[in-house]
Amino acid sequence: MSANERATRALREILQHPGNDACADCGAPDPSWGSCSLGVFICLACSGIHRNIPDVSKVKSLSLSHWEDHEVQFMAQNGNDLMKSKYEAAVPVYYYKPTHKDCQVLREQWIRAKYERKEFSEPGKNFTYEEGTRDGMLMKRGRDNGQFLSRRFVLSEMEGTLKYFTKYDAKEPKAVIKVDSINATFQPEKIGNPNGLQITYLKDYSTRNMFVYHDSGKEIVDWLNSIRAVQLHYLKVAFPGATDAELLPRLTRNFLKEGYMEKTGPRQTEGFKKRWFTLDRRRLMYFKDPLDAFAKGEVFLGSKDHGYNVYPGLPATAHCNGAWQHGITIETPDRCFLFTCETESDQQDWLKHFADVMSATMSPQEYTMEALFKHRP
Repeated sequence: MSANERATRALREILQHPGNDACADCGAPDPSWGSCSLGVFICLACSGIHRNIPDVSKVKSLSLSHWEDHEVQFMAQNGNDLMKSKYEAAVPVYYYKPTHKDCQVLREQWIRAKYERKEFSEPGKNFTYEEGTRDGMLMKRGRDNGQFLSRRFVLSEMEGTLKYFTKYDAKEPKAVIKVDSINATFQPEKIGNPNGLQITYLKDYSTRNMFVYHDSGKEIVDWLNSIRAVQLHYLKVAFPGATDAELLPRLTRNFLKEGYMEKTGPRQTEGFKKRWFTLDRRRLMYFKDPLDAFAKGEVFLGSKDHGYNVYPGLPATAHCNGAWQHGITIETPDRCFLFTCETESDQQDWLKHFADVMSATMSPQEYTMEALFKHRP
């Protein structure tokens, strides 16, 4: 057996150790790369990020690269669990830890924060996200003209708000947003920028979308985590008895699903029109364009126990005159909503998400939201 074959076999055995079966940084299964300078096993995507910080991390393929005996020994002595206890010793509870499903900028800044900046290695450090205020310029997409222009944003823990100003020295903000109504999720493909962040909030019972980015990946990810830090502070004050585990799901979140479907109107005789749909918890919103500031309509999805249901197909009375044939019927106590999908796999995916939402128990806040939906002007 050659030295290379021995190394490959040894690495395969080390991979069986607890914690080494998933990427140390994003949790992707079956990592095929390793950092022989950090002692962690990582996936192909994260290895590309590690390669961009060569002073910190030296990466090698587990099966294709040549490994020295001392490198194999180093991997055996360390490994994912031990290195996480070192480099993730003091990750703030609000900090967004990306998974393999998250975009490049989130994963890159997480990796750089851990290994390059060593932000989480020492307990008791002061984090920039916890300074109580954040003030800076972001490129914001105009609601009507679609142009991205530089705008000043100010986040305040004391006021519990995020404000934005059309000019840096403007006296009055263009908008004042309560932090408890904010969601923020990275949308690089939709926005057309690798650092694109979608901020949504409630305005007059409707969801308002803002699309922003910053040329610096670190800056835009810092904004996300600063918003989450302020939100957690606000929630701890509002719910003093709640645990971190209970409060965390109420911070920013990714949408459950987005994509195109066709829909018809309440009389179910109008033509089916193509719309962009966003499923955010129990709120299904549809837009003429993915970058619209306001939804054309919203559907509240309650639980099955309260008369909400979803079925594949359309009622026999419905006239499907659209291009897409894979139907979905959502039944609410007030009316039925009819949609069509382009492919059967897309239909099945939407059906699964709708069924999961309707099967979940509703929280007191969701009962309040349902009541607001029914009494909206």
